[in-house]
Amino acid sequence: MRISVARPGELGPAELAAWHAMQAQTPALANPFLSPEFAVAVGTFRPDARVAVLAGDGGIVGFFPFEKRRLRVGEPMGAGLSDCQGLVHVPGLDWDARELLRGCGISVWNFDHLVAGQGPFERYQAAHAASPVIDLTSGFEAYHAMLRARSKQLTSNMARKARKLGREAGDVRFVLDSRDGSALRTFMSWKSDQYRRTGRGDRFDKPWIVDLIDLLFSTHSDHFSGQFSCLYAGDELVAAHFGVRSGHVLADWFPAYAPGYGSYSPGLIMHLRMAQEAAASGIRQIDLGKGAKRYKEELKTGDILVAEGIVTGRSPLAAVSWARRYPALWAVRTIRQRPALFEATDRLLVRYGRVRSSLRPPPAMASPAGAGVVVVAAPPLAGSKP
Repeated sequence: MRISVARPGELGPAELAAWHAMQAQTPALANPFLSPEFAVAVGTFRPDARVAVLAGDGGIVGFFPFEKRRLRVGEPMGAGLSDCQGLVHVPGLDWDARELLRGCGISVWNFDHLVAGQGPFERYQAAHAASPVIDLTSGFEAYHAMLRARSKQLTSNMARKARKLGREAGDVRFVLDSRDGSALRTFMSWKSDQYRRTGRGDRFDKPWIVDLIDLLFSTHSDHFSGQFSCLYAGDELVAAHFGVRSGHVLADWFPAYAPGYGSYSPGLIMHLRMAQEAAASGIRQIDLGKGAKRYKEELKTGDILVAEGIVTGRSPLAAVSWARRYPALWAVRTIRQRPALFEATDRLLVRYGRVRSSLRPPPAMASPAGAGVVVVAAPPLAGSKP
């Protein structure tokens, strides 16, 4: 097997066509975060983004997107953002993990959302986590019937709150794929506030991530699209979601809702509307992403497993990286497996977020060119729903 490395933007039409074909041949690899368009978009802003192209006697057999950091350390493409990672390959391909690393010019590769079916990486997996999904293969009506059978109270409450929202705030309407750049900026301000309030790092505080979302927002092709969904009450935006879709899969990425509307559960209403219209547009699976959130448990039809770990080569640097990384993976796995400990950790993060928010003024977020500036100054979000 021959391995060559290129920047994502250097791939030509033949390589992109081969990549798309491999995703179509293996459903588990059809996730938008494994698409070449996502790699190219990340590579626009991350100079260390690379793609290893694997070739045999019959032509290209695989693509491995990654980021090459200092000291020969490899990370997933879009590390910290990507909810699906791994090698995209032709069916039945066997490869050697350490040979792959050598061909990429890295000594280690960290992963935290490794897709299932990556046999050569199995020995390097330190933990597994459930990633909830909504299966829409049989259509929305079948999905909604499943929700009613599982929890009649949930579906009744969602319908009642949607009616109440309509009466008290204006007619409820949903836009599956909005092109409203101003609404996108409003949504980002909500999400930034939520990150700070809950003690998490604010992803939208990083200019390159904002620029990446802007690029994906404007990306629409037959194979891949950014999708910005909006829920309105009257003329007011009350919930929004930004995700990416490829083929029949929609990745649920960034949901948020307007401060002051928590009592209506706008996030749940939005997700149900999104499932309905996504199914009508050809989506067969919504990947809700790894993480123990109540709304995911309420809406999911099942789970897929993703893995966390570190692939290491035979070098002192690899040994050091493993020694630094593995205890953190063990700690995360321990917390995740113990609900009481998980809830205590989450409460601690929320408390930290409140203190941090009181000491740090909210940042100003640049709007699209020509649209001025939107200042992020939203009060804390109510509840724990999306």
